[in-house]
Amino acid sequence: MRRLPLAPLAAALLLAAGAASAADTTIPAAAVKTAEQLRDRALQDDTGYRIVASLTTEVGPRIAGGPADQRARDWAVAKFKELGFDKVYTEPVTYPLWQRRGEHGAIVAPFPQPLVLTALGYSAGTPRGGLAAEVVKFDSLDALKAADPARVKGKIVYIGYRMQRKKDGADYGMGSAVRTMGPPIAASKGAAGYLLRSAGTDPDSRTPHTGVTGFRDPAKAIPAAALSNPDADQLERVLAYGKPVTVKLDLDCGIVGQYTGANVIGEVTGRRHPDQVVAIGGHLDSWDPGTGAIDDGAGVAIAMAAAKLIRDLPQRPDRTIRVIAFANEEMGLWGGRAYAEKHAGEVAKFQLGTESDFGAGPVWRMSASVKPEARGAIAQIARVLEPIGVAYDARRPGGGGSDLSQMHAKGMAALTLTQDGTRYFDWHHNANDTLDKIDPKELAQNVAVYAAFSYMAAQADGDFGSAPGAFAGDGAED
Repeated sequence: MRRLPLAPLAAALLLAAGAASAADTTIPAAAVKTAEQLRDRALQDDTGYRIVASLTTEVGPRIAGGPADQRARDWAVAKFKELGFDKVYTEPVTYPLWQRRGEHGAIVAPFPQPLVLTALGYSAGTPRGGLAAEVVKFDSLDALKAADPARVKGKIVYIGYRMQRKKDGADYGMGSAVRTMGPPIAASKGAAGYLLRSAGTDPDSRTPHTGVTGFRDPAKAIPAAALSNPDADQLERVLAYGKPVTVKLDLDCGIVGQYTGANVIGEVTGRRHPDQVVAIGGHLDSWDPGTGAIDDGAGVAIAMAAAKLIRDLPQRPDRTIRVIAFANEEMGLWGGRAYAEKHAGEVAKFQLGTESDFGAGPVWRMSASVKPEARGAIAQIARVLEPIGVAYDARRPGGGGSDLSQMHAKGMAALTLTQDGTRYFDWHHNANDTLDKIDPKELAQNVAVYAAFSYMAAQADGDFGSAPGAFAGDGAED
């Protein structure tokens, strides 16, 4: 190619650099400064704690479709309005209605004694008078998959996978798989029932952890329940004697039709681009044994409080901050899936999003799925969050959290903001999920993270790459 004189060559390089930089998404210095102020203000603000205290006290347990479902939605609408959100509305979500009415369990032989257990979501009930059958133990889900159906037929399958405490909750991957996949596999091999060691990390608490199974067709479901950790230990000691062990299950539960609930949504309307949104939220439903404080009253409160701080600024953000309190996450992401189906055609208008659904421990890691030209803006967000303990891992994708993972799958640019989950699975899905497990200062750190990132995303010059199918196969689901 023809050589350019030195001065024109330098000018050409400067022009090229300018063109590349113009394509990058950046966050203006004024927005960064405001985000730092929001961050620091949030650390001293108790709005998030007051919100979760209100939800867990005034509504309490919120099993999807249960007696408190409508009260929870009414609470959310009223709370959004009380906090000054510009727009508050609901979107219907329909799902199977599963009810828990009663549950009992016992070892019948060789050493009769009661067992503390809880029925799992979408479990079938036992016949009137209960179900008694011999227990067959498997060491892993893979061992059950490989088992001869003749070994399983007519028996109660038991898997005793024991979760360990991890900061990132990594053991829940297998714990939840044993709970969700195990019952349908056992049923397909002719099992009469299914038991597992609770997917939880409290070693000495006699509080079983509930959760959903993979059953969707009631005709194919069998009775399924989780034992508390001490009761699972006891069953394993009895099995170790090498004698046939008979357990009786008496579960009064099952699917009784359909129910229509709703996602509840509040918005702080954008000043310049009201149709472009930063999406944050949590799920409004909870399991019934506890009051749903960490799972996921905290997430709803974090998102509401973060948006409220942004709303209270002297000037509205450029883009809309949308807070979604999702319906029925616990039994299959019903609210998240309904939301994604309804809004898939608008995915390009979603600037960035993530949901808080891992308790109230401090956020310690951020990752992102964005277009390459927006990595610099993510680094700007990271620098604002670093002083409050958040490290940016540029190698990991961002999945958007549980419900908003469904919008990410449609192409929404997404963050993952990982909280410290070391103790989370001590209380997850059990009777100990109560307000006293939330440290107000740690909750405030979460609010600070969400307020700062949401504001910076709303003020960015440029977008983060949301488009139909933009992040397919990014690994965020792993």
